[in-house]
Amino acid sequence: MMIYEDVFKRKSEFGGSIEVVCGSMFSGKTEELIRRLNRARIAKLKVEIFSPKADTRYLENALVSHNANSIPSTPVENASSILLLASDVHVVGIDEAQFFDAELPDVCNVLANRGVRVIVAGLDMDFKGQPFGPMPAIMAMADSVTKLQAVCVQCGNPAMYSYRLVPDESKILLGEKEIYEPRCRVCYNKADLV
Repeated sequence: MMIYEDVFKRKSEFGGSIEVVCGSMFSGKTEELIRRLNRARIAKLKVEIFSPKADTRYLENALVSHNANSIPSTPVENASSILLLASDVHVVGIDEAQFFDAELPDVCNVLANRGVRVIVAGLDMDFKGQPFGPMPAIMAMADSVTKLQAVCVQCGNPAMYSYRLVPDESKILLGEKEIYEPRCRVCYNKADLV
């Protein structure tokens, strides 16, 4: 973290913060991120949006929600690139945070400490129900955490798990409804018993 602190000298007149929007697949995380970023733009704040270059499911230069809402974004190779590209901004949005490297929590902290409002969206758990990537660390240092739930496709109850439909044990497997479905705790655990 110390290597980043000299990158930004100027203190913004706006208070910095870290907000996290998390949950399972199909819970509306990107939709909520887009909503918050659009409100910041309406308030005439300078906004920059970043996503991991590795996420190739949609458009290269835009965040796209499952509802097909979109907002322009910049794909980056790693978290430290965000610091280089987020100069003189009021709000930084980061989507699919679980796919970023371990530097992302420090990057978020540096931005917030210089007065930037940082809004991070991502999966809090992988398909095995385990904490995913840098999300736990970001959630621990966040000023606020919003945990969204999807609808369980098996029973209709609130869903917090991303159940993988294909037999692939890779930690990261990009896909949509053909590969994942949201499930509640009971239906998620019941699948392992069948």
